[in-house]
Amino acid sequence: MGRKKVEIKRIEDRSSRHATFSKRRNGLMKKAKQLSILCDVDVAVIVFSSRGRLFEFSSTNSLTGITQRYHRNVKAEDKVSAEVNDTEESKYASFMTMEEVLQTVEKQLEEPDVDDLSITDLVHLENQFETALTQTRFRKTHLLIESIKNLHDKEKLLIEENKVLDDEIGSIKKKEANEMAVDLNNIAPTPMDCGQQRETLYFL
Repeated sequence: MGRKKVEIKRIEDRSSRHATFSKRRNGLMKKAKQLSILCDVDVAVIVFSSRGRLFEFSSTNSLTGITQRYHRNVKAEDKVSAEVNDTEESKYASFMTMEEVLQTVEKQLEEPDVDDLSITDLVHLENQFETALTQTRFRKTHLLIESIKNLHDKEKLLIEENKVLDDEIGSIKKKEANEMAVDLNNIAPTPMDCGQQRETLYFL
């Protein structure tokens, strides 16, 4: 029989929660050590318990060295991201529609120095493509919603018109039935008095 799947949510029982924390923390540290050895990578794990106690693991001799490398990488990535967003932003700020983006890309690719386009240029073009595509999808979705709404409105009007027609047809049929009943009453035979009956018998 397989192991029962554990529901991932906060363990309410305090003693069970502490026991699980201790067991899984040790397992996490073990997995981090195995990862560092098998893949020859630097791994650091920092865990604070609910009481604020620190538990740590470092595949190197210095956990501080790994954290410093992490902060340096984060700063470098933020700097590159800022450069991508800010550098030559005005050059592409007006290219918001898909048509304008396509024209801009086509113009860029037709230039003699197309091979000299920088990563920043290509990233900007890519971002403009994504923006224009998002706007196009939004517009398409909006039009589809409007079309569905109009169809629902038309369907509602047709249902109401059909109901009115059914009522009119019912009224016409009822009127015709009443008129037919009146005609039948008008052509019904009139009763004969005794004299007329005797004359009829005498004639026969």
